[in-house]
Amino acid sequence: MPLALLALAIGAFGIGTTEFVIMGLLPEVASDYGVSIPTAGFLVTGYALGVMFGAPLMTVIGTKIPRKRMLMLLMGLFIVGNLLSAVAPAFSVMLIGRVVASLAHGAFFGIGSVVAADLVAPHKKAGAIAMMFTGLTVANVVGVPLGTLIGQSAGWRVTFAVVAALGVVGLAGVAKLVPDVPKPEGVRLRHELAAFTNVQVLLAMAMTVLGFGGVFAAITYIAPMMTHVAGFADGSVTWLLVLFGLGMVGGNLVGGKFADRALMPMLYVSLGALAVVLALFTLTAHDKIASAVTVFLIGALGFATVPPLQKRVLDHAHGAPTLASAVNIGAFNLGNALSAWLGGVVIAAGLGYTAPNWVGAVLAAAALLLAVLSSALERRQSAALAEAEAAPVAAERRAAAVHH
Repeated sequence: MPLALLALAIGAFGIGTTEFVIMGLLPEVASDYGVSIPTAGFLVTGYALGVMFGAPLMTVIGTKIPRKRMLMLLMGLFIVGNLLSAVAPAFSVMLIGRVVASLAHGAFFGIGSVVAADLVAPHKKAGAIAMMFTGLTVANVVGVPLGTLIGQSAGWRVTFAVVAALGVVGLAGVAKLVPDVPKPEGVRLRHELAAFTNVQVLLAMAMTVLGFGGVFAAITYIAPMMTHVAGFADGSVTWLLVLFGLGMVGGNLVGGKFADRALMPMLYVSLGALAVVLALFTLTAHDKIASAVTVFLIGALGFATVPPLQKRVLDHAHGAPTLASAVNIGAFNLGNALSAWLGGVVIAAGLGYTAPNWVGAVLAAAALLLAVLSSALERRQSAALAEAEAAPVAAERRAAAVHH
C-alpha cells in the first residue's frame, strides 16, 4: 500500500476523534451548559447534518482545486471548528463550532476515497479505502477513549483543544505524503451530478443512511445507557468506547478484504447480523459483560459495511465519482443525525435508555431489505443486457438457417 494512504489515515484519525469523542462527554457538556442529555445530543445531530450538507458543497468547490490542496484546506477548516468548540462560551456557539468542523468531514473522506482508490490496482480499491478509514476506526480505540478520559479529568474543553492539535498533525501529513495529483481533466459538475441518476448509486446511499444509522441509534447514548442501565461507573465509558473502536477496526478491515471478493454477500451478512445484535442490545444492556460484548459487535458489524458501500458507490458512479463519494459520506452522517434524533425522541418519551436500540434494529433491517432489492435489480438489469446483446446474434443465426 502506498505511503500516501498513511497520510489520509492520519487525517481520518483526527476527524474520527472529533466525531465520536462527544458521545463519551455528553453528560459533562450537558451539565456544564445546563441542558438535558437529549438536547446535548444535538451536538451529534448538528455535526452529522453539517457533514451531510457540507460534503457536496465543499466537493463542488473542490472541483476547481487540485485534490491535495483541497484536502489541506479541509483540514484547516477542521482545526478552526474544533478550536471554536474548545472556547465556546455558550451551547449555541459550541454547536456552531461542531458544524464548522463537520464541513470538512464529508469532502475529506469523499475526495480521500477517490485518491486512495486511484493509488492502487483495481482489485485492491476496497482495501485501499479501508486502509484510509482505518484512521477513523483507530481513532475510536486511541483518540476517543483518551479524549473522553481527558474530558472527564481535565475538562471537555481541553479535549477539543487536543483534537485541534490532531488536525494540525493531519494537515502536515497530507502536505508531506500525499502526491500532487492534478484535478481530472474533462470532468464537469454536470458529469458529477449525472451519477445521481443511477438507481444503484441512490440505493447504496440509502443503505448507508439506514445501516450506519442503526449503529448511531445505540452508540450516541452509550454513556447514559451503560451507566444508568448496565451499572457501569462513569469512568468505564472510556473502556467501552475502546471496545467499540476495536470492533470498528476489525470490521473495517474484514469488510474491505471481503468487499473485493464478494461485495453483496458481505453486506447481507453484516447488515442482517447488525439488526439482530441491536435488537438483542435491549436485553444485554442490563448485564455488564453481555453489554460490553454487544458494544464490540455493533462496532464490528457497523463498520464492516463501510468499505463495500463506499466501493459500490464508486463502481456505479464511474467516470465522475468524487461528488458521489463525498455525498455517500454525507449519507453516513444523515443516518447518524436521523438515528441520534430518533434516539432522543424515544428517550424523551419515557421509553428508557435502551429504547434507541430498537430504533437501530429497525433501521439496519430496512438497510438489509434495500440490499436485497439492489441485488435483484442488478441481476434483472444484467439479464436484460445479456438478452439485448444476444438478440442480434440469434436473429443472424435464424437468417442463416433460412438461407441454407
